[in-house]
Amino acid sequence: MTELEKINAKAQGIRFFDITESQDLDNLASLRLMRQISFPSPNATEQVKAVLKTLSTAGPKENLAKFTSFRTRYYRSDTGRQSQQWLLSKIAEITDDYASNSLKEHISISEFSHSWGQNSIIVSINGSSVEDDDIVIISAHQDSTNIWPFLPAPGADDDGSGSVTILESYRALIAAEFRPVRTVEFHWYSAEEGGLLGSQAVAQYYAAQSRNVLAMTQLDMTAWVKRGTSEEFGIITDYVDPDLTEFNKKLVDAYLEIPYVATKCGYACSDHASWGKAGYASSFCTESAFENTNKYIHTSNDRIDISAEFSFDHMLRFSKFAVAFAVELGGWKA
Repeated sequence: MTELEKINAKAQGIRFFDITESQDLDNLASLRLMRQISFPSPNATEQVKAVLKTLSTAGPKENLAKFTSFRTRYYRSDTGRQSQQWLLSKIAEITDDYASNSLKEHISISEFSHSWGQNSIIVSINGSSVEDDDIVIISAHQDSTNIWPFLPAPGADDDGSGSVTILESYRALIAAEFRPVRTVEFHWYSAEEGGLLGSQAVAQYYAAQSRNVLAMTQLDMTAWVKRGTSEEFGIITDYVDPDLTEFNKKLVDAYLEIPYVATKCGYACSDHASWGKAGYASSFCTESAFENTNKYIHTSNDRIDISAEFSFDHMLRFSKFAVAFAVELGGWKA
């Protein structure tokens, strides 16, 4: 299909993966030995809670104001490339400011190159274990789109909110001198709006290298609290790994001040689906029950200031969740 045909399909509500550059993903999954993984109940309470106290809305507010100032973060646009480069520089700046010199030796920041110009970003905090090569992934997608890509797409909620949410979690963890037993990675994917292109490419690369991803979770849209509803933490239950999803529910119960709501997307609606397609345990969390999510996405009104329903305090709940996910599954070297 041409790019215009893809745009028209999306405008008509057709859901799809774009498998142009990731046609081996299913084959790689079938070649993988599917591991039987059991996820424990949360048990790192004191370590997690110590980090949660240091999380703030200040960084996300400043970062999202900048991130949404680009006219669009559409993955094939010049400003999409520029926004990715800004995000990369911001991650490097936070790492330089908050990680100790000894911790920096265990952190790597890299671009995962794509043919369309806007690259994905991978930050790895290397695990201390010699025997355990499992990887824990926390992710969001950095690109934005309007229904017609030539129109402005600030993408404050979709998925600027998730992008700065996990960035705040990363900042707090490295400031707390987080030394995971297993490697913990933060991913910011390109071209989710183009058919999960960036995450498919990364998942295909990991699967081809037989990397052991224990668990991944995607945070896509974390800011919206619909007027007239109670604040809640949306946990998607379709097109996900059921055991990891149950573990996520336990994290919310243990560490968040709001309840979770089990909800369905109805389709493979974000980057977690790429990892599930590759045979890995993946999960997806979002701002609310699916029917209560932000109605302004994919328009020029997906902005910070469009409504009081856009909440940085709500985003903070998801930063807490990401910290808990990293510490509980990554472990913390004594």
